Amino acid sequence: MNPFDELSIEEAVRLREKKQPHHASTPKVEDILAFSAGPAKSQDILRTAMAMGADRGVHVVVEEKDALEPLGVAKLLQKVVEKEKSNLVILGKQSIDDDAGQTGQMLAALLNWPQATQASKVTISDQTVEVVREVDGGVETLKAKLPMIITTDLRLNEPRYASLPNIMKAKKKPLEKKTLDDFGLSSEVRLKTVGVKEPETRKAGVKVEDVDGLIGKLKELGAL
Repeated sequence: MNPFDELSIEEAVRLREKKQPHHASTPKVEDILAFSAGPAKSQDILRTAMAMGADRGVHVVVEEKDALEPLGVAKLLQKVVEKEKSNLVILGKQSIDDDAGQTGQMLAALLNWPQATQASKVTISDQTVEVVREVDGGVETLKAKLPMIITTDLRLNEPRYASLPNIMKAKKKPLEKKTLDDFGLSSEVRLKTVGVKEPETRKAGVKVEDVDGLIGKLKELGAL
Protein backbone atom coordinates (compact mmCIF):
# COMPACT_ATOMS: atom_id res chain seq x y z
CA MET A 1 0.00 0.00 0.00
CA ASN A 2 1.14 3.51 -0.78
CA PRO A 3 2.41 4.76 2.63
CA PHE A 4 0.44 8.01 2.26
CA ASP A 5 -2.76 6.00 1.71
CA GLU A 6 -1.86 3.84 4.70
CA LEU A 7 -1.86 7.03 6.79
CA SER A 8 -5.34 7.79 5.43
CA ILE A 9 -6.78 4.48 6.63
CA GLU A 10 -5.11 4.86 10.01
CA GLU A 11 -6.46 8.39 10.47
CA ALA A 12 -10.00 7.32 9.58
CA VAL A 13 -9.83 4.50 12.14
CA ARG A 14 -8.40 6.83 14.79
CA LEU A 15 -11.19 9.33 14.23
CA ARG A 16 -13.69 6.56 14.89
CA GLU A 17 -11.82 5.28 17.94
CA LYS A 18 -11.39 8.71 19.51
CA LYS A 19 -13.51 9.03 22.65
CA GLN A 20 -15.76 12.06 22.74
CA PRO A 21 -17.16 13.81 25.84
CA HIS A 22 -20.81 13.04 26.56
CA HIS A 23 -21.81 16.61 25.75
CA ALA A 24 -19.89 16.69 22.47
CA SER A 25 -21.83 16.93 19.23
CA THR A 26 -18.95 15.67 17.09
CA PRO A 27 -20.27 13.41 14.31
CA LYS A 28 -19.40 9.74 14.69
CA VAL A 29 -17.54 7.84 11.99
CA GLU A 30 -20.23 5.37 10.99
CA ASP A 31 -18.58 3.75 7.99
CA ILE A 32 -15.04 3.57 6.59
CA LEU A 33 -14.85 2.66 2.93
CA ALA A 34 -11.48 1.74 1.40
CA PHE A 35 -11.27 2.33 -2.34
CA SER A 36 -8.82 1.31 -5.04
CA ALA A 37 -8.80 1.30 -8.83
CA GLY A 38 -6.33 -1.10 -10.38
CA PRO A 39 -5.56 -4.69 -11.38
CA ALA A 40 -6.56 -7.82 -9.46
CA LYS A 41 -3.75 -7.45 -6.90
CA SER A 42 -5.45 -4.26 -5.67
CA GLN A 43 -7.78 -6.56 -3.72
CA ASP A 44 -4.87 -7.51 -1.46
CA ILE A 45 -4.36 -3.83 -0.63
CA LEU A 46 -8.05 -3.42 0.19
CA ARG A 47 -7.98 -6.49 2.43
CA THR A 48 -5.04 -4.94 4.27
CA ALA A 49 -7.02 -1.72 4.68
CA MET A 50 -9.94 -3.69 6.10
CA ALA A 51 -7.60 -5.55 8.45
CA MET A 52 -6.47 -2.14 9.71
CA GLY A 53 -10.06 -1.17 10.46
CA ALA A 54 -11.93 -0.22 7.28
CA ASP A 55 -15.45 -1.67 7.18
CA ARG A 56 -15.63 -2.55 3.51
CA GLY A 57 -13.90 -2.07 0.20
CA VAL A 58 -14.67 -1.10 -3.39
CA HIS A 59 -12.36 -2.33 -6.12
CA VAL A 60 -12.73 -0.83 -9.59
CA VAL A 61 -10.96 -3.25 -11.89
CA VAL A 62 -8.55 -1.38 -14.18
CA GLU A 63 -5.82 -3.30 -15.98
CA GLU A 64 -2.25 -2.02 -15.72
CA LYS A 65 -2.17 -1.14 -19.41
CA ASP A 66 -5.17 1.15 -18.83
CA ALA A 67 -3.76 2.84 -15.71
CA LEU A 68 -5.74 5.93 -14.75
CA GLU A 69 -4.30 9.42 -14.70
CA PRO A 70 -4.94 11.73 -11.72
CA LEU A 71 -7.98 13.36 -13.30
CA GLY A 72 -9.43 9.95 -14.13
CA VAL A 73 -9.00 8.83 -10.51
CA ALA A 74 -10.57 12.07 -9.26
CA LYS A 75 -13.59 11.66 -11.54
CA LEU A 76 -14.00 8.09 -10.37
CA LEU A 77 -13.75 9.12 -6.72
CA GLN A 78 -16.34 11.83 -7.35
CA LYS A 79 -18.81 9.19 -8.53
CA VAL A 80 -18.08 6.97 -5.52
CA VAL A 81 -18.41 9.85 -3.04
CA GLU A 82 -21.74 10.94 -4.54
CA LYS A 83 -23.07 7.38 -4.55
CA GLU A 84 -21.96 6.67 -0.99
CA LYS A 85 -23.05 10.12 0.28
CA SER A 86 -19.70 10.50 2.04
CA ASN A 87 -18.87 13.72 3.87
CA LEU A 88 -15.13 13.23 4.45
CA VAL A 89 -12.53 11.86 2.06
CA ILE A 90 -8.99 11.21 3.29
CA LEU A 91 -6.40 10.19 0.71
CA GLY A 92 -2.66 10.20 0.31
CA LYS A 93 -1.11 13.47 -0.84
CA GLN A 94 0.53 11.74 -3.81
CA SER A 95 1.27 8.43 -5.43
CA ILE A 96 4.73 6.94 -5.08
CA ASP A 97 5.32 6.22 -8.76
CA ASP A 98 4.61 9.43 -10.69
CA ASP A 99 4.44 11.69 -7.57
CA ALA A 100 1.88 13.90 -9.32
CA GLY A 101 0.16 15.12 -6.13
CA GLN A 102 -2.99 16.13 -8.05
CA THR A 103 -5.84 13.75 -7.27
CA GLY A 104 -7.01 15.25 -3.96
CA GLN A 105 -7.05 18.79 -5.35
CA MET A 106 -8.89 17.73 -8.50
CA LEU A 107 -11.46 15.82 -6.44
CA ALA A 108 -12.10 18.88 -4.27
CA ALA A 109 -12.64 20.96 -7.42
CA LEU A 110 -15.03 18.42 -8.95
CA LEU A 111 -17.08 18.18 -5.75
CA ASN A 112 -16.72 21.91 -4.96
CA TRP A 113 -15.64 20.96 -1.42
CA PRO A 114 -13.04 22.65 0.81
CA GLN A 115 -9.69 20.91 1.00
CA ALA A 116 -6.62 20.74 3.20
CA THR A 117 -3.52 19.11 1.77
CA GLN A 118 -0.50 17.54 3.47
CA ALA A 119 -2.20 17.23 6.86
CA SER A 120 -0.04 16.59 9.92
CA LYS A 121 -2.96 16.78 12.40
CA VAL A 122 -6.73 16.47 12.01
CA THR A 123 -9.33 17.46 14.61
CA ILE A 124 -13.09 17.35 14.13
CA SER A 125 -15.42 19.25 16.45
CA ASP A 126 -19.12 19.43 15.70
CA GLN A 127 -19.17 19.92 11.91
CA THR A 128 -15.87 21.80 11.80
CA VAL A 129 -12.61 20.22 10.69
CA GLU A 130 -9.30 21.72 11.81
CA VAL A 131 -6.21 20.65 9.91
CA VAL A 132 -2.62 21.49 10.79
CA ARG A 133 -0.18 21.31 7.90
CA GLU A 134 3.52 21.99 7.67
CA VAL A 135 4.62 24.75 5.32
CA ASP A 136 7.95 26.40 4.59
CA GLY A 137 9.02 28.19 7.75
CA GLY A 138 6.37 26.84 10.12
CA VAL A 139 2.89 25.35 10.37
CA GLU A 140 -0.45 26.47 9.00
CA THR A 141 -3.85 25.74 10.58
CA LEU A 142 -6.93 25.54 8.38
CA LYS A 143 -10.59 25.27 9.38
CA ALA A 144 -13.54 24.30 7.23
CA LYS A 145 -17.01 22.79 7.53
CA LEU A 146 -17.81 19.27 6.45
CA PRO A 147 -17.90 17.92 3.77
CA MET A 148 -14.16 18.11 3.13
CA ILE A 149 -11.17 16.60 1.31
CA ILE A 150 -7.97 15.92 3.26
CA THR A 151 -4.67 14.62 1.92
CA THR A 152 -2.13 13.11 4.29
CA ASP A 153 1.52 13.76 5.05
CA LEU A 154 3.99 11.50 6.86
CA ARG A 155 3.80 13.29 10.23
CA LEU A 156 0.05 12.68 10.57
CA ASN A 157 0.27 9.35 12.39
CA GLU A 158 2.01 5.98 12.57
CA PRO A 159 -0.09 3.28 10.91
CA ARG A 160 -0.81 0.16 12.94
CA TYR A 161 0.16 -3.34 11.91
CA ALA A 162 -2.71 -5.54 10.84
CA SER A 163 -2.96 -8.31 13.45
CA LEU A 164 -3.59 -11.92 12.42
CA PRO A 165 -7.12 -12.00 13.92
CA ASN A 166 -8.00 -8.80 12.06
CA ILE A 167 -6.54 -10.20 8.83
CA MET A 168 -8.83 -13.20 9.22
CA LYS A 169 -11.83 -10.93 9.94
CA ALA A 170 -11.00 -8.83 6.89
CA LYS A 171 -11.56 -11.84 4.65
CA LYS A 172 -15.24 -11.79 5.65
CA LYS A 173 -15.76 -8.07 5.15
CA PRO A 174 -17.59 -7.03 1.96
CA LEU A 175 -15.45 -6.24 -1.06
CA GLU A 176 -17.38 -4.95 -4.04
CA LYS A 177 -15.96 -5.28 -7.55
CA LYS A 178 -16.83 -2.66 -10.14
CA THR A 179 -15.72 -1.53 -13.57
CA LEU A 180 -15.27 1.93 -15.08
CA ASP A 181 -18.38 1.27 -17.19
CA ASP A 182 -20.42 0.97 -13.99
CA PHE A 183 -19.62 4.63 -13.33
CA GLY A 184 -19.94 5.78 -16.93
CA LEU A 185 -16.21 6.49 -17.21
CA SER A 186 -13.30 5.37 -19.37
CA SER A 187 -9.53 5.26 -19.03
CA GLU A 188 -9.04 8.15 -21.43
CA VAL A 189 -5.40 9.20 -21.77
CA ARG A 190 -4.83 12.97 -21.71
CA LEU A 191 -1.12 13.05 -20.95
CA LYS A 192 1.70 11.87 -23.16
CA THR A 193 5.15 11.05 -21.82
CA VAL A 194 7.52 12.79 -24.20
CA GLY A 195 10.71 11.33 -22.79
CA VAL A 196 12.49 10.03 -19.71
CA LYS A 197 16.22 10.31 -19.10
CA GLU A 198 18.62 9.74 -16.24
CA PRO A 199 20.32 12.68 -14.55
CA GLU A 200 23.83 13.53 -15.70
CA THR A 201 26.59 11.55 -14.01
CA ARG A 202 28.30 13.55 -11.30
CA LYS A 203 32.01 14.11 -11.65
CA ALA A 204 34.31 12.66 -9.01
CA GLY A 205 35.02 14.93 -6.06
CA VAL A 206 38.39 15.99 -4.66
CA LYS A 207 39.52 15.55 -1.05
CA VAL A 208 41.39 18.37 0.68
CA GLU A 209 43.50 18.15 3.82
CA ASP A 210 42.39 21.32 5.62
CA VAL A 211 40.55 24.66 5.33
CA ASP A 212 43.48 26.30 3.53
CA GLY A 213 43.40 23.52 0.98
CA LEU A 214 39.63 24.00 0.53
CA ILE A 215 40.06 27.75 -0.02
CA GLY A 216 42.86 27.14 -2.49
CA LYS A 217 40.78 24.62 -4.45
CA LEU A 218 37.77 26.98 -4.54
CA LYS A 219 39.99 29.78 -5.87
CA GLU A 220 41.37 27.40 -8.46
CA LEU A 221 37.85 26.55 -9.60
CA GLY A 222 36.84 30.20 -9.69
CA ALA A 223 34.30 29.84 -6.90
CA LEU A 224 35.96 32.55 -4.80
